Amino acid sequence: MNVTVPREISTDRLRLRRWLPEDLVSFAALNADPRVNEYLPTVLSREQSDAKVAQIEAHFDQHGFGLWAVEIPGVAPFAGFLGLSTPRFEAHFTPSVEIGWRLSAEHWGHGYATEGARAVLAFGFDVVLLEEIVSITVPANVRSRRVMEKIGMTHNPADDFDPISFMKTSAKRSSS
Repeated sequence: MNVTVPREISTDRLRLRRWLPEDLVSFAALNADPRVNEYLPTVLSREQSDAKVAQIEAHFDQHGFGLWAVEIPGVAPFAGFLGLSTPRFEAHFTPSVEIGWRLSAEHWGHGYATEGARAVLAFGFDVVLLEEIVSITVPANVRSRRVMEKIGMTHNPADDFDPISFMKTSAKRSSS
C-alpha cells in the first residue's frame, strides 16, 4: 500500500511532521523517561532511540505513512510522536495498521494526543483508505485507553492477545 504521504498534518494546536535531526535529543530524553515508558518493556538508550527514528523513517518510505513527530507551535518544537504503523509481531488481527502515540509527560493532560489522533484517523481512513485501524495497550494504561475511547475506538475482549496483558481497540471506516 503506497500513498503520497504529506510532509505534515496540522490541527488547531499541533503540527505532525516528518522527523528532523534536532528531534533526536528530545526523543532520546522522552524514551529515557520512566513515566513515559511505564507500560513499555524498558526505557531506551540513546542508541536505541536513534535506531527507532531510523525505523520510523524507513516505515514512511515503505508504507507511505508512519509516526510523525509532534510539534506544538509556540510551546514545544518536539513533544513526541503520533501516527500509524504496522505491528511487527504476529497476532490473530495482524497484518493490521495501528495508531499510536507517545508524548513527553509535560504535555499530558492537554488533549494533544486526542486532537492529533483524530487527525491521524482521518488521514488513515480518507487518504490511505484503510478499512480498520487498531490500537494496542495494556489494561492498566488508563491514559491511553481514555484517548482510544475519545477517538471512538471500541474494545472487544475477544481481541485481547498474549501476553494476556495486551488489549486491542479498533476503529472502522464509517459507511457514509
